[in-house]
Amino acid sequence: MKTLPFLLCVAVLLGMFQGCSLKRLPAVPEDSASFATVSGLPNARFFPLGDLSPFLTEALAALERERVYLGTSGQGTEMPPVNFLAISGGGDNGAFGAGLLMGWTQCGTRPQFKLVTGVSTGSLIAPFAFLGPDYDQVLKDVYTGIGPKDIFVKKNFLSALISDSLSDSTPLRHLIERYVTPDLLAKIATEYEKGRLLLVATTDLDSHQPVVWNMGAIASSKVSGSLELFQSILLASASIPGVFPPVMIKVESKGRRFEEMHVDGGATAQVFVYPPSLFELAASKGIDIKRKRNLYVIRNDRIDSEWSSVKRRTLSIAGRSISSLIHSQGVGDLFRIYTVAKKDGLDFNLAYIDPNFKMAHKEEFDNAYMRALFEYAYKLAGNGYPWKKTPPLLESSNVSEIPDISDQQVNRPAATMGHQ
Repeated sequence: MKTLPFLLCVAVLLGMFQGCSLKRLPAVPEDSASFATVSGLPNARFFPLGDLSPFLTEALAALERERVYLGTSGQGTEMPPVNFLAISGGGDNGAFGAGLLMGWTQCGTRPQFKLVTGVSTGSLIAPFAFLGPDYDQVLKDVYTGIGPKDIFVKKNFLSALISDSLSDSTPLRHLIERYVTPDLLAKIATEYEKGRLLLVATTDLDSHQPVVWNMGAIASSKVSGSLELFQSILLASASIPGVFPPVMIKVESKGRRFEEMHVDGGATAQVFVYPPSLFELAASKGIDIKRKRNLYVIRNDRIDSEWSSVKRRTLSIAGRSISSLIHSQGVGDLFRIYTVAKKDGLDFNLAYIDPNFKMAHKEEFDNAYMRALFEYAYKLAGNGYPWKKTPPLLESSNVSEIPDISDQQVNRPAATMGHQ
């Protein structure tokens, strides 16, 4: 992912010199944002930085649907273990997550997931991971059979200067429309009625906050335009701001129509599961559901930093800095999720691209790179993926490598040891 930070930097500079903007409906006023609804659906989305009550209400409704499906509606009935899956962003590194899921199926240990969440490329994987192994071949076809032309078309400099992005993402929209069909929505709706949840995150640039979309509720809504809304949310979640055009979503608030500008969910978080204080909110209302919960996090990226000789030029320096920021944010998200998982009693499991995977990455959505990464993850998972139980730097192997110098003679000036 070496060129995306560079393109982001170019987009920022273009924005500084852009004298006009494309037309749009008014943005939702700040005091009306929490009342804005999409397609008249009150539970279509949630705002994790705001009131969590709607999120909790949906979670409890999903639990009740699950109880009915399992025939365990009686109070005090023990619920079976559940599995959560969170899939991160990462562009063409999504081939890692796709290959891992297919290999996991081959291994015979892949569970069904009560909750699946996705950000950016993870949002494109999420619906198929949610529906299970029947859609493994779709993931393989997408992440091993595409190239740059299937995702975007670069604009010329003048077009980029007067528009809202450096490239046209129409090819990606067509790719989404090819696989996200009425039949797929119907199957997601069926699973939603069983109490399972599929969540995708975007970033609302107007309010400057993450938005979590309840894709199962949208799929089962039967309202006009639900398919197009579903497809648009997936496109928005993967639309890198400045590089791809934002996705404009029409909403209503207090009887008036507005338009929100949504971009890549990775602008606010690379990966998510649920709001950190959700279980605490439930406990404060006397809700305590006892059941075993397993969490699996797929990071479609490396943990180690990729070395690069940076040219002493403004765009090179800025691009490399943005790349470092994105990388650090993603690793920080893992620590946040791990901390919440330990607090809430979830069994934490993490997968990421290991340093021993070495393949030249010539361009974004390089087909040869994606095929190699898919095959690498597929083989790893097919033999039983070695899930990490902690984020990087917390692994015991890292601690054991630190030499014990407690009994060693250290020759240095006394003043540096705190003595005068």
